[in-house]
Amino acid sequence: MSSSDQLLDRVLQAIADPTRRRILQTLRVRGACSIGKDVGLCASDIEQRIPLSQPTISHHMSILKKAGLVEAQKLGQWMWYRRNDRALRQFAKILRQSL
Repeated sequence: MSSSDQLLDRVLQAIADPTRRRILQTLRVRGACSIGKDVGLCASDIEQRIPLSQPTISHHMSILKKAGLVEAQKLGQWMWYRRNDRALRQFAKILRQSL
């Protein structure tokens, strides 16, 4: 299996879940951060927009990170998440080429 096929499988599994697609849509909004900076969103910001517990959100974020669709950065005691738009464009390109 080629690396493109592996990437395609990993991303498709990650976005198969409707909650993870909603999280990606939520991360698309710029300037939605609770601290007023464009560092992404922390789990509590996401929790306010998607009514799930913090551990459930962390679980979904872990899957999105492993698929390469989300980048995470620790600032202070909080983990901040943002979409990896470059990876999403690469996924779309591979999907178009493979189908």
